[in-house]
Amino acid sequence: MADTLMRRSPLHAHLSRLAELPASTSVSDEPFFTMVEVWVDPAGPGGAAAAAVLGVDALPTAPSTVVDGSDVSVIWFGPQEWLTVSATRDGEDLEAALRDAVAAHGGAAVDVSAQRTSVRLHGTQARALLAKGCALDLHPRVFGPGNAAQTVLGRAGVVLVPMSDDGADYRIIVRSSFARYLVDWLIDAAEEFHHP
Repeated sequence: MADTLMRRSPLHAHLSRLAELPASTSVSDEPFFTMVEVWVDPAGPGGAAAAAVLGVDALPTAPSTVVDGSDVSVIWFGPQEWLTVSATRDGEDLEAALRDAVAAHGGAAVDVSAQRTSVRLHGTQARALLAKGCALDLHPRVFGPGNAAQTVLGRAGVVLVPMSDDGADYRIIVRSSFARYLVDWLIDAAEEFHHP
């Protein structure tokens, strides 16, 4: 009988602790998102080809922004670098399609799905919790939908994406090797929001 590898979230051991958090600072695991990094000149034909594969009008070119398609989010990482995130598209297929679209134009694409994981922080105190460990101005007038920032949260490098316009819902993308540390930090930072 052959051994079978089971795919497990880096946070599988923390799920019961996450379930104990109050609704005002709820954290949920979002494992197994497809994440592909793509590098290409956004003004050239490779940028247009990548946008077509991703189903967006154009790759975002303003720093700290995100563009959403029907099944993918495209996060600006640099002048010629993006992280694409999808809950439904296959990583190998997306990498291959992007690589085919940009290779002839000096671009590249790499599936980094196993490198990172995602958690969702939501609740009325979500922004207050993040402010304890993040130096960004998180006010929704400044940092709302359409924004995404590479930043530090509780000493862990993350990509922070606001998911609502009221500061109550955020996606936090973190390297898998830092995921348990980050969730421990979030649980500890949420302690003050527990009400008897």
